[in-house]
Amino acid sequence: MTLRTRDGVPIEAAYEPCRAPADPAGTPAIVVAHGFTGELRRPHVRRAARVFAQRAGVVTFSFRGHGRSGGRSTVGDREVLDLAAAVGWARSLGHARVVTVGFSMGGSVVLRHAALHRGRTEARADAVVAVSAPARWYYRGTAPMRRVHWAVTRPMGRLVSRVGLRTRIHPYEWDPVPLSPVESVPLIVPTPLLVVHGDRDPYFPVDHPRMLAAAGGTLWLEPGMGHAEHAASDELLARIADWAVRAAGAAQAAQ
Repeated sequence: MTLRTRDGVPIEAAYEPCRAPADPAGTPAIVVAHGFTGELRRPHVRRAARVFAQRAGVVTFSFRGHGRSGGRSTVGDREVLDLAAAVGWARSLGHARVVTVGFSMGGSVVLRHAALHRGRTEARADAVVAVSAPARWYYRGTAPMRRVHWAVTRPMGRLVSRVGLRTRIHPYEWDPVPLSPVESVPLIVPTPLLVVHGDRDPYFPVDHPRMLAAAGGTLWLEPGMGHAEHAASDELLARIADWAVRAAGAAQAAQ
């Protein structure tokens, strides 16, 4: 499926129905927001979708500038519009409850999306899961993040990203700087929020998830886990899906 964002960018998306036969209206959908340089066809994204589909319908999509989607990546800014289109599509398929699950850059996007699409809009999330997400922008405290900043801010880095990683990056700086993930969290309440992070994440140390959880959310600090989709075990993904189903049901009951 090709979705169209509010600013006109074509976004590729796919739907996997819940493997347990059920009425979509009574089964939640999980919308998966991948990390930077990912896309819906990446093996780790497909693996997450297969695990989630045991418990819910699943929408995967490629952010702008990634895979077969149009546009160029803004590394977490305009991507909120991509996620909003995917959530709206999940609801159009009959799912009354939708949970967004984001990894790394996608984790920052699900937080900002929930803050900016509150209320009863069709693009809202009923529960949110941020996995390996940053708490603040411009973090360069680890070697992997310094490499990411080189890829995003330097012409040679953007060329390497386009040719080697199939990721097309917008050449301009943010203007204005978008709401940060940690600033977004208080605006999400009372939407249920789960923050998941590995204690061996090479990109963002544990002060990031602790900041997010302190702003308002439940924290799962996973022993021995690295970063994002690649490091999430099937067992962890199943636990996230179970939480998502319960949280979406509780949120609906509270309405």
